[in-house]
Amino acid sequence: MFEHFFQCPYCWEEISVLLDPSVSGQTYIEDCENCCNPIEIRVSFENGELTSYEAVNIEQ
Repeated sequence: MFEHFFQCPYCWEEISVLLDPSVSGQTYIEDCENCCNPIEIRVSFENGELTSYEAVNIEQ
């Protein structure tokens, strides 16, 4: 597991998530720790290295 920092697509605050490099492709929902809005996170790893990271707002 390692910590990854990014900006919330709603409030633009820097927040962090823990990522598991043992799973090559991941998509999940995480609430912003600042504004509590849901963020869809898409992550890809190759050989334990982060190759793609996307955090997008979920229109509600």
